[in-house]
Amino acid sequence: MRLRTLPLAVSGILMGSALADLSGVASNRSITFLALLTAIFLQVLSNLANDYGDFTKGTDNDKRLGNTRALQSGNITPQAMLRMIIVFVALSLICGISLLYIAAHGQMNYAFILFFLLGLAAIAAAIKYTVGKSAYGYSGFGDVFVFIFFGLVAVLGVYVLHQGFNWNTPQDNWMILPAAAVGFLSAGVLNTNNVRDIENDSASNKNTLVVKIGLSKARVYHWFLIVSAFVCMVLFLTKQFIHPIQFVSLLAFIPAFIQAYKVQTLAPSPMFNPLLKQLSLATLLVVVVFVVMQTIALGIVGYQAIQQFSH
Repeated sequence: MRLRTLPLAVSGILMGSALADLSGVASNRSITFLALLTAIFLQVLSNLANDYGDFTKGTDNDKRLGNTRALQSGNITPQAMLRMIIVFVALSLICGISLLYIAAHGQMNYAFILFFLLGLAAIAAAIKYTVGKSAYGYSGFGDVFVFIFFGLVAVLGVYVLHQGFNWNTPQDNWMILPAAAVGFLSAGVLNTNNVRDIENDSASNKNTLVVKIGLSKARVYHWFLIVSAFVCMVLFLTKQFIHPIQFVSLLAFIPAFIQAYKVQTLAPSPMFNPLLKQLSLATLLVVVVFVVMQTIALGIVGYQAIQQFSH
């Protein structure tokens, strides 16, 4: 199930829920909880399907530099893996439909149907990354889908659910920036994985973006992802300025920049395995510290307003 990837799934949901709170809409705990469960189930589904797809295509072999996969080890049969994939498709659907039912207050409206179709698209994307002849992970589109579903869909989707399916104020448009930041960092995790596996992927005809552009450009691209996430958060904090202490949250990017430096300097090897976990956790750290600093900033401004009013 690759638990090290779960912080990415959690990050987008926490960011979306926090943005709803910070924008003045009290987040619904049931929505947050079910969204977290749905995201985790989708992430595990993607991991299981990825294991199955890479194994059946022969990509997971003895030449891989990453950790031994479940099917590759021989401890799990393809039939058993397929059964677990079906189980997590069902779990994702159950949690996702429950989430939409609560957000729509039990009404089967257009927004409910739209988000339901979006959920089906997320399930399809989780499976089709490496499964089937048209697996998009083998054509270099993995980064695009990770950016969309881990960033834009996860953050903005949960934000809209908390808003009661509403998106109608200029302030809402600025939420794209933190959503993009999470998306860029998530794509960075995938890029780290693909840089590590560049030689084996190339030999296995898995044409990831890294295989297509080469190792040198892939490292530049990795810096682009991390820096773009940082810039997005700077722009958002500048636009949504409350108090200077908000900008302290940018220090949470330090582990991400350290990880990018290691991707730049280390040769593809098993040493990349810890870097995947490092950037995954760094993404969660960015979200958590952002929420904490925003909350403190609001508290300071509120306290100052009370002091002025009392005088």
